[in-house]
Amino acid sequence: MSTAVIKQKMRGSAALQQILAFASLVLLIIFFSLASDNFMQWSNIEGILLSTTVIGILALGTTFVIITGGIDLSIGTGMTLTSVMTGVFIVYLGLPILIGILGGIVMGALIGLISGFSVSILKIPPFIATLAMMMIAEGLSLIISGASPIYFSDIEGFHQIALGSIIPGVNLPNAILIFFLMVLIGWILLSKTIVGRYTFSIGSNEEATRLSGINVTKWKIIIYTIAGCFTGVAGVIMASRLDSAQPALGMGYELEAIAAVVIGGTSLSGGKGSLVGTMIGALIMSVLTNGLRIMSIPQEWQTVVIGFVILLAVYIDMLRKKNV
Repeated sequence: MSTAVIKQKMRGSAALQQILAFASLVLLIIFFSLASDNFMQWSNIEGILLSTTVIGILALGTTFVIITGGIDLSIGTGMTLTSVMTGVFIVYLGLPILIGILGGIVMGALIGLISGFSVSILKIPPFIATLAMMMIAEGLSLIISGASPIYFSDIEGFHQIALGSIIPGVNLPNAILIFFLMVLIGWILLSKTIVGRYTFSIGSNEEATRLSGINVTKWKIIIYTIAGCFTGVAGVIMASRLDSAQPALGMGYELEAIAAVVIGGTSLSGGKGSLVGTMIGALIMSVLTNGLRIMSIPQEWQTVVIGFVILLAVYIDMLRKKNV
């Protein structure tokens, strides 16, 4: 089978997965709307969108990594560490809010840089490298904060970053707008820049990419660093939503984010993916969680259902690979 035919089948498979993901989202919305009269109320829809922001932004960043054929397990605790560092900069050191936010995002980029260095230079498998970084970030969050939350209640305007509204007369939290802005930024990077081209190329055939003269080591580090920036943004949004940096928060977010990426059509084997699909996947995860909660399904059963969704998403990804 020629390379052109294979690529055409891969594009068709990815497009089909996005259509199926969108259809699943619509079906979930219809089901929960029929199951509960409260589901389609604007306050609940706003809550769904708001809960999508953090998972969604984390998923956007890890989409880049998974397209290269890698994985990033550190995004959950990495998000927590960026929240804590934002608190350190703003609350403890008294720096301006903007500097603190940039510091938090830079911390996220540093986490991604270290993971990328471990994978590219030290040749540690991505699963192990990012698992280690997950534990390091978790430990540092507790050490730096003294295992106590850092509160932003005395910092005027910080809470408004996520929950304020810059659009007059429209009750739409800024966090939702930031999420869609990050989707746009990510889409431009992935679709319109050399970063995106090399991301897909490395995931499709890393050795061929290296033989073509591209410095795969350097670009992997760059890609992990970009993903870390998304983690930093998610950390700032989470801190603003809670009006505090919670050092014990973060574990489990990486699994939901990775599930959103796979549900959206990005292959765990690398080489193909879409940020629009990831956005749909993140919405599916949020709608599912919200709908189960509205139906008063116990928390432990919600976890079971989400676990089955992750299994199903990975199985569908395996079927797609067999058909290419």
